[in-house]
Amino acid sequence: MHIEPRILDFVALGIFVVVTIFLVYLVIYIHDIPYEIAKKRNHPHREAIHAAGWVSLFLMHTIWPFLWIWAYLYNPKEGWGVEKVAVEPTEELKGELKAISELKEKINELEKELEKVKCETKGEVA
Repeated sequence: MHIEPRILDFVALGIFVVVTIFLVYLVIYIHDIPYEIAKKRNHPHREAIHAAGWVSLFLMHTIWPFLWIWAYLYNPKEGWGVEKVAVEPTEELKGELKAISELKEKINELEKELEKVKCETKGEVA
């Protein structure tokens, strides 16, 4: 069985076209990952991330890792994580704080007694 060389040329060309289309699709899919992350996390800058993703295609994906980080920085529940959050102390911490304040009061009382004793001993010596 003899295969015409011209047919093998067309098969190779077909494989080449399919692989090329697949690689182009893969590059576009990969560059869009930060945008998809931002969209999923309801990121306030998701459109900027998307535009920067297209720019990264022309920059050979040099800024792409930064887009990935930018997309992950925003947490949907907490925002950027820089807001001050009021934290309620636990019962254990409340007990420890109470014990510390009692110890401070006791130290103050002892210091006053020490001052009285110093004054009394100075009065006896003089």
